[in-house]
Amino acid sequence: MTAMTPGPSSRADTNRRRILDVALTELLRDPDTSMDRIARAAGVVRRTVYGHFPNRETLVGTLVDGAAEAVAAAHAAGREGAADLAQALAGSVLAVWEVADRYRFLVALAQRGGTVQGVRERLAPVRAASTELLRRGLDEGVFVSPLPAPALAYVHEQMLFAVMAAVDDGLLAAEEAGRSAAVSMLTAAGVPASLATALVTKLSG
Repeated sequence: MTAMTPGPSSRADTNRRRILDVALTELLRDPDTSMDRIARAAGVVRRTVYGHFPNRETLVGTLVDGAAEAVAAAHAAGREGAADLAQALAGSVLAVWEVADRYRFLVALAQRGGTVQGVRERLAPVRAASTELLRRGLDEGVFVSPLPAPALAYVHEQMLFAVMAAVDDGLLAAEEAGRSAAVSMLTAAGVPASLATALVTKLSG
């Protein structure tokens, strides 16, 4: 029986996925890494990389798209089945961190220029879901804040980016960061620190 060999399309898809995986690793190591470096690390020639991604901006944009989709899915999964709104908030943050930690390089890229607006636009669905969760919590008295829900959701988003930057700068251990972010966001929403810590500890297992 003759073994089937992958066709050109299959090889191209495999190469594309490998380039994206390697690019993510290399950009996490060095946000300024070049297309040449990515090609070498992926074990392909430059022409192959540029065949899939005509420039570095396109490659990074594709990674940003993937990150936004993964964050949105994790955010929804973290809220699912929550017993109350505080648990939904904590669960969503913990779930998002598991994904967002892989994409910390976006923080450094965002600080370098126009990427930040693209990140914010792609995260709009997550921000909308967070805003609705916080609005319900504020209306029901679960959360307390002088900020309206949209502003509080924006603050939470920036807190997550700040925690990611703190990990990159060596100010916070990565294994502690998700729990710290969840507790910080709960307390920013008016949940007492002791209750926030107990809830996050419980959800973290």
